Amino acid sequence: MAEIRFYHLQRQTLEEALPKLMERVQEAGLRAVIKVPGRTHLDTLDKMLWDYDPGSFLAHDKEGCKHADMQPFYLTTGDEVPNGASVLVLVDAVDPPAELGFDRCLYMFDGRDMAIVEKARAQWKTFKDMGAEMSYWQQGERGGWEKKA
Repeated sequence: MAEIRFYHLQRQTLEEALPKLMERVQEAGLRAVIKVPGRTHLDTLDKMLWDYDPGSFLAHDKEGCKHADMQPFYLTTGDEVPNGASVLVLVDAVDPPAELGFDRCLYMFDGRDMAIVEKARAQWKTFKDMGAEMSYWQQGERGGWEKKA
C-alpha cells in the first residue's frame, strides 16, 4: 500500500505549490504521474510547469505524447502509468485509480473549495480504512508545509 500524503492548500494555489513539490520528487530521482480532473486543468498545469520559474526545469509531458515512457513527470486525466512512476499526484479531488501501485501518493486539495475539502475528507477515510500509512500536511504562515497528522 502506498504512503499517502494529503497536502491542504490554503495560502498558495495548486499552480504555485505543485512545482515546488515536483522539484523535491525530481531531486529524489523519482518519477511521478500527475492526475487531474479534466483536459482544461491538464493544459493549464502543462503550461505552468514549463513557465513557473525561468531558472528551473521540470521535464514532463501530457497524455497523448509520443514518448510518455521517457517522461519523469506525466500529466493525465486517466489512470495510465506509462513512465513507471513510483509517485502518484492527485489534484482537486480527482478519484484515485482502483489499484494504488505506487510507493507514494500526494493528494493535493484546495482548502478554499468546500466541495473539494469534503471529497478530501471522504478520501482520507477511504485510505485510512484500507490501512494506508497516512500523513496530513498544511501550509504554514510562510507557505511552507507543516505536518499536522
